[in-house]
Amino acid sequence: MPDCSLPRTERLRSLGAVRRMFESGESGFIFPFRYVWFAEADEIPSVEVLFSVPKKFHKRANKRNLLRRRTKEAYRLQKQTLKNGSPANLDLALIYSSKEVLPYKTIQNAVRRILETVVEHL
Repeated sequence: MPDCSLPRTERLRSLGAVRRMFESGESGFIFPFRYVWFAEADEIPSVEVLFSVPKKFHKRANKRNLLRRRTKEAYRLQKQTLKNGSPANLDLALIYSSKEVLPYKTIQNAVRRILETVVEHL
């Protein structure tokens, strides 16, 4: 059974890494997400992910938390797509950009398409 957890080591927390990713990374948009990623060759491949639901679109914290949980769950169940890709040190940010609370299936399909797109570009 594949490892479907999302430990702290797989979450992007370093301010320097986040800044580097947003300054020199590549980006794209697949509804309802804007995604930014930065990859560099490394001997020990690792994937770190950042999840964001801006307060600008969802004022209530419970809605932001719901969307963040749905996004994390969708990523967690499909992250094997990135593990099977080429060996690289990858930083990825998923930024929820819709003003509506969308169902889990829509979020899951968008995350799957984003992961496939990133793997194609590696």
